[in-house]
Amino acid sequence: MKKVWMVFMMCLVVLTARAELKIDIAGAGTNPIPIAIPVFAGDTGEEITTIIRNDLQNSGLFRLVDPNAYIQKINGVNTTPRFADWQAIKAEALVQGEVTHQPDGRIKVAFRLWDVFAGQSMEGKALTLAAQDKRRLGHMAADMIYGRITGETGYFDSKIVYVAETGPHQKRVKRLAMMDQDGANHRYLTNGRSMVLTPRFSPDMQKIAYLSYKGGRPSVYLMDVVSGKEETIGYFPGMTFAPRFSPDSRSLLMSFSEKGNTEIYLYDIMSGDKKRLTHHPMIDTSPSFSPDGNQIVFNSDRSGSQQLYVMDKNGKNAKRISLGKGTYATPVWSPRGDYIAFTKIQGGEFYIGLMRPDGSAERLIAKGFLVEGPTWAPNGRVLMYFKQNPYSSYGEGGETGLYSIDVTGRYERKISTPVDGSDPAWSPLLH
Repeated sequence: MKKVWMVFMMCLVVLTARAELKIDIAGAGTNPIPIAIPVFAGDTGEEITTIIRNDLQNSGLFRLVDPNAYIQKINGVNTTPRFADWQAIKAEALVQGEVTHQPDGRIKVAFRLWDVFAGQSMEGKALTLAAQDKRRLGHMAADMIYGRITGETGYFDSKIVYVAETGPHQKRVKRLAMMDQDGANHRYLTNGRSMVLTPRFSPDMQKIAYLSYKGGRPSVYLMDVVSGKEETIGYFPGMTFAPRFSPDSRSLLMSFSEKGNTEIYLYDIMSGDKKRLTHHPMIDTSPSFSPDGNQIVFNSDRSGSQQLYVMDKNGKNAKRISLGKGTYATPVWSPRGDYIAFTKIQGGEFYIGLMRPDGSAERLIAKGFLVEGPTWAPNGRVLMYFKQNPYSSYGEGGETGLYSIDVTGRYERKISTPVDGSDPAWSPLLH
């Protein structure tokens, strides 16, 4: 009888224990978690705190509790929270921290994440980087907080490369630009003398591939991310989209025309060898590898209209996966392998959509006069794309900007850029 009673009490404890604070990121009805983030101690604490607050709030999964409502004053990472004070202002999570300068000139950020209603520490970390990388410390801390609460990898410590656009509609100047995912540290990579299109990061974050019209003809270039040094891969007639890297960064998928027929090729960067993957009289283009490198999604008009297909990495066993109305373009496989994002045109509207790799569960999550060019955040839970407004009959207006949206379609926001932007590409995580 005593043993049975002990088992009963153990079960009662399990049933009455409060579940750990957690967000179901895939849930369409998720409400943002109220989170309190007092300013970190230290002379650069306010800057780091602002970065963390903005990252988490911009994800759409967190709601910042107004600092004016704080009851307890937190001073550093070792202050013991009075949980009743934070519960009273309805904060469910609390982050405290401090920033210190090390003797070798580096900066250290230490923080602790608390589950307020459970009164328990969820995470405690210390991060150190060179002083010039202090913004990254904020992004890295935000990634860890995001990851601990959602159970997913964060995406804040990452870069965006895109095409910066200026000038009138009839004579656009397009140059490469790169920035942090929050728009900071913006810099131009090319001078605008030659038009550039569709840049892509390599998975190892060493190179950017893009199409440029230097010399008046389209050629594929590789740019070193750190040094900015360019090298020409080659001139490929009839190129319709810039190439995408293979998961090992050693090869490029590309489509170009030979004898009037556009097909998909695999190009070996080191040897220069190219292998033809598709053999069809209709147009095959815009290929993208699955994250394991075993399959390729592409679009083709071989069925009479532009649709999505998946084939093996050697070009065999091509199968149509888009079965809805309208036409499909620019497919790109999620880093998680669970979705394929695409552009869709239906009924005169442009859409950004998602489907499973077998074509099931299609969902349209954004639309506009022109929305195009989806690219995945490194955690596969957020997309970025560009949106263009219509031009007037005089060629005026038509602003083009970058936007992000999560996979539920609930949290769309405009990304700040100094000029118009198109063709974004999201980098892998930097850490």
